[in-house]
Amino acid sequence: MFGRRKKTQVIPTISSGVAGPLGVLHLPRFWSKVLMDAKGVLHADYPACGAGFDQMVLDGLGLDKDATLSYIGDNLPTYPQFEAWVSENGNFDQAAVDELNAAITGYNHDDDTRGGILGASGIEDDGSILDAVNLNNLDDWYELHANLG
Repeated sequence: MFGRRKKTQVIPTISSGVAGPLGVLHLPRFWSKVLMDAKGVLHADYPACGAGFDQMVLDGLGLDKDATLSYIGDNLPTYPQFEAWVSENGNFDQAAVDELNAAITGYNHDDDTRGGILGASGIEDDGSILDAVNLNNLDDWYELHANLG
């Protein structure tokens, strides 16, 4: 009854379409994935820092990848603490944030990726869901449901 609990692998479900007080889309999801990885609970199918939206955020805000990952991993900051660090260490202004947000909302997956995500969720690919943010949401929700058993 009081033995060691096994750490659960967590599916990140904060959408890339969510922004924190700085107004940067995907930044809360990025922080949560890196933080979960640092705590050893990020689901193995999810990269802590991938080449897609994660890298787009780092590049768009002028953040050094290694320094950013180290800050989160070493300090385990709350989200407001992370945004304060981003504000101090990034090279960005409102125009850069607007450009980054437009790139995130305007990104579409390729046909095979879209078809796979929709098919797994039992949704017909009629061309009405194209953007990666909503497709990734569907994929996360499918994986969450599947991993709950």
